[in-house]
Amino acid sequence: MIQKHGTAMVGKLFAPIMLTWFLILAGLGLRSIIANPEVLHALNPMWAVHFFLEYKTVSFIALGAVVLSITGVEALYADMGHFGKFPIRLAWFTVVLPSLTLNYFGQGALLLKNPEAIKNPFFLLAPDWALIPLLIIAALATVIASQAVISGVFSLTRQAVRLGYLSPMRIIHTSEMESGQIYIPFVNWMLYVAVVIVIVSFEHSSNLAAAYGIAVTGTMVLTSILSTTVARQNWHWNKYFVALILIAFLCVDIPLFTANLDKLLSGGWLPLSLGTVMFIVMTTWKSERFRLLRRMHEHGNSLEAMIASLEKSPPVRVPGTAVYMSRAINVIPFALMHNLKHNKVLHERVILLTLRTEDAPYVHNVRRVQIEQLSPTFWRVVASYGWRETPNVEEVFHRCGLEGLSCRMMETSFFMSHESLILGKRPWYLRLRGKLYLLLQRNALRAPDQFEIRQTGLSNWVLRSKSNARRLLSP
Repeated sequence: MIQKHGTAMVGKLFAPIMLTWFLILAGLGLRSIIANPEVLHALNPMWAVHFFLEYKTVSFIALGAVVLSITGVEALYADMGHFGKFPIRLAWFTVVLPSLTLNYFGQGALLLKNPEAIKNPFFLLAPDWALIPLLIIAALATVIASQAVISGVFSLTRQAVRLGYLSPMRIIHTSEMESGQIYIPFVNWMLYVAVVIVIVSFEHSSNLAAAYGIAVTGTMVLTSILSTTVARQNWHWNKYFVALILIAFLCVDIPLFTANLDKLLSGGWLPLSLGTVMFIVMTTWKSERFRLLRRMHEHGNSLEAMIASLEKSPPVRVPGTAVYMSRAINVIPFALMHNLKHNKVLHERVILLTLRTEDAPYVHNVRRVQIEQLSPTFWRVVASYGWRETPNVEEVFHRCGLEGLSCRMMETSFFMSHESLILGKRPWYLRLRGKLYLLLQRNALRAPDQFEIRQTGLSNWVLRSKSNARRLLSP
């Protein structure tokens, strides 16, 4: 109910509660440290070295439990698409890190004084009269903390859609100032269903410890590998320097991940299963979409030859402007071919519009639109967007008007083709992948909604014509 109103609304409601929560954590920890300052000896790393040398097997197993102290940190990085790195760094170094450090040291001080407190050291930090208020605010903080994960999933989902790894879905912008603040209804409901299933299946939060350990340490390993890959391929860092950084990170990440593998059957299978499902879905959409577009390109007609033929032997012209969505720049759109084949007419002015996703988060407005006149009646418009931006056809033609290609929207018709896939002879596993792609395609967001083409039935602002489906045989 609150999520759909955006991060700004959530922040106004929840920020004071979270600030109070972290101040309470710091206060409880500081109170315990003052009562037993001997715990500060733990700042000396030699105690950790001695522990590993003295208790080799036990210390390795302990890594699987120690890693639980950092669960949730990965949400900081997933959430940068919503807030940006500066607010997250500011909150982390000024509030979150000091509060958590004081609280963990406070729990350690309590255990040094009273080892029996191991059963629940956090709540035993508080005096008896504060247990009920602490329980209430802890429950509120738990609910609020899910906001970081949810908004992070929204950002990652939109980026995956823009990069072509997920089928188009409805994305609602909740802020006029921040493009990264979005709400995705389908993802929100899927998260809700998944959480309910997990709660019913695992019953108690302690049973999720194994799942947390595998998820967090696996994320750490993948982040180290992917970030150094970007540093080498995109930032062009020295390969030896990149290798040194990767080895340094993996020396920490791999032991932590390995220490959690013994929990695979007791709950660690959950994040691995979810990751496998998402990997199959994303690679299926990407690969099958690529195969389909490749076949379309192979069976398509040359744009230049088609235009030359139409200019030489023009069909009947009707007033107005027609915009044909085109995925390939040098191939005539199937919607245009079917329109000529069945209706035998062509508009006075034809615009071939291609929306392209660049390998960058944002594209500057100066490079947003490229216009090329192909003939006296044909224009090609290529609009470029970053993978963190949402295409908007109305914005594209507003910029076209500024550059001399004006369109009267009441007289403009948009034509979009829809291609379906027929599965040919395939191995059984490829047939399953093809059926999964067809399922994703049937439930994908419609093109007018995807490109934010407004449709008003009373004014006929846009006439959407759907060409006959082009059925392509997939080998």
